[in-house]
Amino acid sequence: MELSIILAIGGVILGLVIGFLIAKSLEKNNASKVVNDAKKDSESILKEAKIEAEALKKNKILQAKEKFIELKAEHEKIILSRDKKIAESEKRTRDKESQLSSEVAKNKKLNESLENKTKNYDLRLDALEKKQEEVDRLHKSQVEQLEVISSLSAEEAKEQLVESLKGEAKNDAMAYVQSAAEEAKLTAEQDAKKIIINTIQRIGTEEAVDNCVSVFNIESDDVKGRIIGREGRNIRAIEAATGVEIIVDDTPEAIILSCFDSVRREVARLSLHKLVTDGRIHPARIEEVVKKTQKQIEQEIIEVGKRTVIDLGIHNLHPQLIKMVGRMKYRSSYGQNLLQHSREVAKLCGVMAAELGLNSKMAKRAGLLHDIGKVPDAEVDMETPHAILGMQWAEKFGEKPEVCNAIGAHHDEVEMKFLISPIIQVCDAISGARPGARRQVLDSYIQRLKDLEDIAIGFGGVKKAYAIQAGRELRVIVESEKVDDQKASELSFSISQKVQTDMTYPGQVKVTVIRETRAVNIAK
Repeated sequence: MELSIILAIGGVILGLVIGFLIAKSLEKNNASKVVNDAKKDSESILKEAKIEAEALKKNKILQAKEKFIELKAEHEKIILSRDKKIAESEKRTRDKESQLSSEVAKNKKLNESLENKTKNYDLRLDALEKKQEEVDRLHKSQVEQLEVISSLSAEEAKEQLVESLKGEAKNDAMAYVQSAAEEAKLTAEQDAKKIIINTIQRIGTEEAVDNCVSVFNIESDDVKGRIIGREGRNIRAIEAATGVEIIVDDTPEAIILSCFDSVRREVARLSLHKLVTDGRIHPARIEEVVKKTQKQIEQEIIEVGKRTVIDLGIHNLHPQLIKMVGRMKYRSSYGQNLLQHSREVAKLCGVMAAELGLNSKMAKRAGLLHDIGKVPDAEVDMETPHAILGMQWAEKFGEKPEVCNAIGAHHDEVEMKFLISPIIQVCDAISGARPGARRQVLDSYIQRLKDLEDIAIGFGGVKKAYAIQAGRELRVIVESEKVDDQKASELSFSISQKVQTDMTYPGQVKVTVIRETRAVNIAK
């Protein structure tokens, strides 16, 4: 029995040993399998990492290329702009060089002419000195003969002459004083004319003629029917909202807007443009667009006033006066645009005041505001002269007494109390009387220019004649073989005298005679 127990225990122990060995073997196999799986996973992870790295590398390279292309394009744009600026500067340099060369040639001609005149002057001076010596010698001999004949010395004769001529000397002195005073007046008048002429020449002018009719262009005649509307309701609504007469006739692709008020006419034109562009044209829409356009025009009037005072260098002007200046754009006086006229008067006043040593800024201010009485509100008394009305407004909005007096006195409604007042009056007359400034019959204007040219062509030796600067200058080109320099000067005087006696014209007409000699040869 003990043997069986021992054998049983040995069997159990042997089974345990065998199980332990089998478990060790299995554990070893599992470990090798796990290692192999880990190796495979690591290899797949490395492959995926390499693929992602390659893709990321390609993406970064593409981004870098795109960035490089963008930078290259910007760099090329900068280079092109620099090249353009360099080309423009070179062009300006070439223009300046050509201008300088022409001026140098002109100065050379003037120097040659001056040298010739200097030589002639020296010759005449020598001849006068010789004649003076001869006169002195003859005078001395005559005095000696008189002393022998009268048995009086020169001193005694002088005393007798002094006594006898005292009364005549007094009369001569009075006459001399009177002539000197007249000469001073004449000189003052000539200086005043010179200042006025220089001022006119320094200010560039442009012809500004305003009409009572505007033309609204359309793309096709089909739009006319839409503007008229069913039974004319659209066109009646536009006329009622704007106060402008709309004329739709057979004129192709055009509609006529007629009204004496430029503001209303501009409101109608802009409203029609918006309606046609939008395509919705009916009475309710028309009233809405007209109201918006009126507000837009009011804002534009203020902007025009601001730009005007900024351009002229006028500061601290009351907002109401700025608005009145802007409204001048849509007003005309005798066919001349009121804003252009006022700007022109302001520039003229500034230049003339500077020439006379006065305050040019104040003169500009008064010149710009001198006609604000022509743009009244509905509440003012229309019977009040525009100069007085403008003066009252200037006083109301805090302008200085000099400016207020200049506005009120530019048509002599009030007395002139300051020096700039006559300047405003003169510059207003200059701007209004300038040829072409205010409306006149076109045929008579053209005929006057033609008559000017015909007068010059009627003289001998004249090749061509041109009336330029709206008839203020007549340029005459003569034949150099028939007319010399002396005759050219005489011809200029003769033509100016004939124009003065035979024609009626505003302002002055400058006659310029041009004589040119050319020598042309061909090198073969």
